[in-house]
Amino acid sequence: MTSKFSVTRLDSIDIFRALTMFLMIFVNDLWTLEGVPKWLEHSAAKDDAMGFSDIIFPCFLFIVGLSIPFAIANRKSKGDSDLTIGRHIVERTIALLLMGIFTVNLESANDGMIISKYVWEIFMVIAFFLIWNVYPEKPENKSIYRLLKFIGLLILIGLAVIYKGGEADNIVWMKTHWYGILGLIGWTYLICAFVYLIVGDNVALVVLACVFFAIFNMAEFSGALGFLHRIRPHVWIVGSGSMPGLAMGGILASVIYRKYSKQMSSTTFLLILIGLGIVSFIYGFGTRPFWGISKIRATPAWVGICSGISFVAFAFFYWLTDLQGKKDWAKILKPAGTSTLTCYLIPYVWYAVVTLAGISLPIFLRTGIIGIIKSLLFSLIIVLITGLINKIGIKLKI
Repeated sequence: MTSKFSVTRLDSIDIFRALTMFLMIFVNDLWTLEGVPKWLEHSAAKDDAMGFSDIIFPCFLFIVGLSIPFAIANRKSKGDSDLTIGRHIVERTIALLLMGIFTVNLESANDGMIISKYVWEIFMVIAFFLIWNVYPEKPENKSIYRLLKFIGLLILIGLAVIYKGGEADNIVWMKTHWYGILGLIGWTYLICAFVYLIVGDNVALVVLACVFFAIFNMAEFSGALGFLHRIRPHVWIVGSGSMPGLAMGGILASVIYRKYSKQMSSTTFLLILIGLGIVSFIYGFGTRPFWGISKIRATPAWVGICSGISFVAFAFFYWLTDLQGKKDWAKILKPAGTSTLTCYLIPYVWYAVVTLAGISLPIFLRTGIIGIIKSLLFSLIIVLITGLINKIGIKLKI
């Protein structure tokens, strides 16, 4: 395995993303089950532990980082300036933050709204699709597409106006709370995309950025950043450096590939990925005695161990798909890798519809191993639905 490799986009990134999205939908459905093995679930904030569910989101952030260098390089190849790319980064971030704020407020919606929270949920997703759908390149229909986007915006405004959250004795309006998964991705993307836009394929500077976020994360847990407590509510690094740290790991892997692809063999690249994984594991297990492993608290150990898993997983998928050419097994999951946001949002509609319809599976289908199989099938169905609606022109892109 000594052949040189090209600087084109890697199939392994899309396949890694597709499988991660499939598993994200799966673990997000575990709440519908009974008797789920503890190792599959999220660990509590107080525990020094990490379940399978705690690994999926950091892997996704790592993949966000993997994609950034290729996406920015692609825009530059089309003639986009840094200013244009920077504006695009901000626009994508705003979209993710807005969707994140709406989805996280759904969790605390009060039943006292003029419409059911589940109807509110369905209209929320409809608005997202109207605003951010990829409409066909048909100049004669541009006015119609603008109207649909405007209708989507009006729906979001209307949903915000009628929103009521909290308990009956303490009704509150929409709040940022924790921005939701999409919002966390948005903040992470904003930081890391601009870091890459500034430093480019300079490996040393990318490594420096990785080290900075790791130090910031440890400093937060050690109490060394107490002097910044006044600005924390207004200006802070998402996850106290943990989430950008995960994404920067992905950027580092892509930058090494892009910069040195013509100077080293594929075997060397694999060894580098595995080596970075080992370094990450050492960092993770080395910091565990100080602050434990916790996704909820985003501890350094969680970042290190999940980064190690991500590096090794990416190495495996690169070897399997880009080098060995074994890609057919992933075809069924392809929509989850190419229409990730669409795939993520469809379950919101699914859960709302089945709740409004009063549909509930028998308990034996939601318990133990049978329940786990049910959730795996549910995830696969969501991916297949994503592929079907893509074919009729419904696909989100920000």
